[in-house]
Amino acid sequence: FNFTSLLSPLSFYLVVTALEIVSKPGDNVTLSCIYQGGKLHLKSLRVYWQIADDQHQCPVVHALISGQDNESEQCIDFKNRTRLFWDRLEEGNFSLLLLNVSQSDEHIYKCVVLQESEYTKMIHQANVALSLAASYSQPILRGPIRNNTEEEVTFSCRSDNGYPKPNVYWINKTDNSRLPSKLEITHHADGTYSVFSTLKVKASPNMQIECSIENKILQENLSANYTQEKQSNDSSTKSPEILEKKQRGAQAVGIISVVILIGVLVALTCWLRRQRRRSAKLVSYAGNE
Repeated sequence: FNFTSLLSPLSFYLVVTALEIVSKPGDNVTLSCIYQGGKLHLKSLRVYWQIADDQHQCPVVHALISGQDNESEQCIDFKNRTRLFWDRLEEGNFSLLLLNVSQSDEHIYKCVVLQESEYTKMIHQANVALSLAASYSQPILRGPIRNNTEEEVTFSCRSDNGYPKPNVYWINKTDNSRLPSKLEITHHADGTYSVFSTLKVKASPNMQIECSIENKILQENLSANYTQEKQSNDSSTKSPEILEKKQRGAQAVGIISVVILIGVLVALTCWLRRQRRRSAKLVSYAGNE
């Protein structure tokens, strides 16, 4: 096999040496298995990648025997989906590249390296737990939409393309109590989910509502909030009589301001004329002398 084209660019693959790996559905992931005991001869090695659960019907994920891939016992679910890093094997790197991971790949995997000499002995073993997770989009909260009765309103909240199924909470922020709601979940072809939740509550003058989307594996909690302004700060809730009085008062103030301005302009004009007349008289008197 020519693995060079399959392994580039490496930036697309997630290489992790920790016990637990979290990957997004549809991505490629590397299950780490690194032996640090010195240089090895592939001809004398057997490397097995298996599902650690002994009850699994087909546990063999990938096998390397005497320097060659052995597909005779490989599970059909992993056919053409597993790759070893051939340029790193003699250095003790037996990590396995698993392509296009899906929900069915969530297992604990076991890497076993056996060395054959006078007798067969295990020289290395590593366990890797694979979990899938993807962040949900920032939830979009809509509402309130008034229902047939004026006492009840409806909110809706949507979030997309996450994994696994999330916990969806509606919270009354005035007392931090949880509110009962309805939830619809859509499963997409790539393995991710979208959620759409609706909430019906009694309308109140000071509603503070939060929609929260929780992804436990990623320890993410995304939220969207609605806060209704108090009526005392909302001019639209004031009676028409009060608004009309305020408008009349504003008009009266405007008229008085205009009258005062006109008076000031008239007085200023008269004063300027008087000053000009005095100046003209003084010039005439000076000329007669």
